[in-house]
Amino acid sequence: MMSVETDVLRLLADPLRARIVSLLASESLCTCHLVEETGARQTNVSNHLRALREAGLVDTEPCGRFTYYRLRPEVLDDLAAKLTGLAEAARQVDLHGRKRPCT
Repeated sequence: MMSVETDVLRLLADPLRARIVSLLASESLCTCHLVEETGARQTNVSNHLRALREAGLVDTEPCGRFTYYRLRPEVLDDLAAKLTGLAEAARQVDLHGRKRPCT
C-alpha cells in the first residue's frame, strides 16, 4: 500500500497534472479554462482532474452548469512539511557523520 505522500508525488510527477496544479494555485478554474490554458483535450484534462480530486488535491464547486476546481493548499503543506523533515534528517546525517556499521 502506498503512502499519501507517494500518491501525491506520483500525481504531481505527471507534467500535465503539475501544470493544472500550478494554474489552480493562482485561481479557481473550470475544465474549459484548463483546456484553453494547457492545450490538452477536454477528456484528458477531466481524467487528470478526477485523479487530483480523488487524491484530495482539489475541491470542486458547482457554478451553474460548470464545475470550478480549486487547489487544497493544506495537502501541499503536509507534503512540504514531510519533505522538509527528510531534508532536515539528511542535514543531521551530514552534520554528525552518521553511518551504520557493516557487519
